Amino acid sequence: MTTFRLFAFAALALTAVQPAQAGGLPDPLAELEVLDGGLTSRGTYMAALRLTLPEGWKTYWRTPGETGIPPGFSWRGSRNLGAVAFTWPAPEVFSSDGFHSIGYRDELVLPVEITPEDPGKPVRLKGRMTFGVYKDVCVPADAAFNHTVDTEAGRNPAIAAAMASRPFSAKEAGVQSASCRMQPIADGFRIEAHITMPSAGGREYAVIEPGTPGLYLAGSGTKRQGNTLVATVEFLTDGAAVALDRSQMRITVLGSDHAVDISGC
Repeated sequence: MTTFRLFAFAALALTAVQPAQAGGLPDPLAELEVLDGGLTSRGTYMAALRLTLPEGWKTYWRTPGETGIPPGFSWRGSRNLGAVAFTWPAPEVFSSDGFHSIGYRDELVLPVEITPEDPGKPVRLKGRMTFGVYKDVCVPADAAFNHTVDTEAGRNPAIAAAMASRPFSAKEAGVQSASCRMQPIADGFRIEAHITMPSAGGREYAVIEPGTPGLYLAGSGTKRQGNTLVATVEFLTDGAAVALDRSQMRITVLGSDHAVDISGC
């Protein structure tokens, strides 16, 4: 296990913070650990990036919602790294000033399944992670990591717990159907998804990821009509033409009981 201490990296962002708030920022903003989880039955290795945040602080999910900073990853400098696959634990929805953000409070353990290029050689994970942390203000942060995977490591309880908290698949959640309608709006387009499924509990919130980068989320809403959940999302494109592949679209329904991951629409 390797630990790194993180600090704010964007001076421009910090200039927007009031002096009293700037002086009250925690030091460090977070701690990053690379966890080892051992060899899988598929011949891959499990690892995880664990962000530990100061009390009351949060970080963002892969899609931050209507406000926030999406996390980014660079693996430049890694060795014998064929592929990586993330398993995102189910996040929470946070509301403030009429906007919704999506993320984790206090800690994020993000499992990473690693496929080596050569199974007989060591795997070195080297790169950077960029992300946002927030409480009263949102602050971008940046961390470098450099870790040699422990191929003899055993099962890691923290990684196992994060894997267990992933969203249910559509089949596991009893999703019967999911269809999407798309229509143009000024400077963008609107997607309306109709999902026939049992309730995920409480006030549900649906996230639609169109599978196309470079789009700006302008607004969203979710309501239930009997057995059907209706989710509406608007994206801005700055007038550029956008081609959407329905098979690459992804819908995540977040409820108080569980979350559901739906591929394609």
